[in-house]
Amino acid sequence: LQKGSSLVAPVHVVSEESADKTNLGFIHAFVAAISVIIVSELGDKTFFIAAIMAMRYNRLTVLAGAMLALGLMTCLSVLFGYATTVIPRVYTYYVSTALFAIFGIRMLREGLKMSPDEGQEELEEVQAEIKKKDEELQRTKLLNGPGDVESGPGTTIPQKKWLHFISPIFVQAFTLTFLAEWGDRSQLTTIVLAAREDPYGVAVGGTVGHCLCTGLAVIGGRMIAQKISVRTVTIIGGIVFLAFAFSALFISPDSGF
Repeated sequence: LQKGSSLVAPVHVVSEESADKTNLGFIHAFVAAISVIIVSELGDKTFFIAAIMAMRYNRLTVLAGAMLALGLMTCLSVLFGYATTVIPRVYTYYVSTALFAIFGIRMLREGLKMSPDEGQEELEEVQAEIKKKDEELQRTKLLNGPGDVESGPGTTIPQKKWLHFISPIFVQAFTLTFLAEWGDRSQLTTIVLAAREDPYGVAVGGTVGHCLCTGLAVIGGRMIAQKISVRTVTIIGGIVFLAFAFSALFISPDSGF
């Protein structure tokens, strides 16, 4: 009986330990992802796209289009990062740590060289890009206008229903955000995080981080876009990235998940 009980107890302990380890891995990945996304996205091009479009069009439509693009990009980035887990974890862990250190040093250098009103140039660039898209949209409407009138009342109702769900503004917000995010620092850091942390935690944390930044941009609009100090956010971001790199000195590659 004693032998049997001694065999059962360790199995129970191991299962509890593995469950705790998994939970800690998810929480650590979630916190890492949300903090990295916030410092990467505040004052970024995708932030300005959402802020400016929300001032001109329906906020919910802009938010839905931008969030779909960012959610899709986050999931793709996590998949890319998770695909690297076929490589032994010890290698991906230290490679990702080196990348975090490089990102951190670059962000600190960029932040220290920036002028206090650095974000205005990017804000003007995004405004010009959206204005160009608006002109293209107006030209398309003018070209398609007569055809819609000639088509008669029979096709008007289905067309309106279709546009209600997927409007040109929704498509514009989705396209601009997706293209701006592709190859961006936040995409690269999501890939790096997914290679070393719990992928589910990274996916959820990254999506929540994007929701917070994009929601802030949509609600605050131009006021936040003009008052935000891109220089300060960049310097803080550099410190956060270096902190993650520095933590590798105290956390073993096998810990986390």
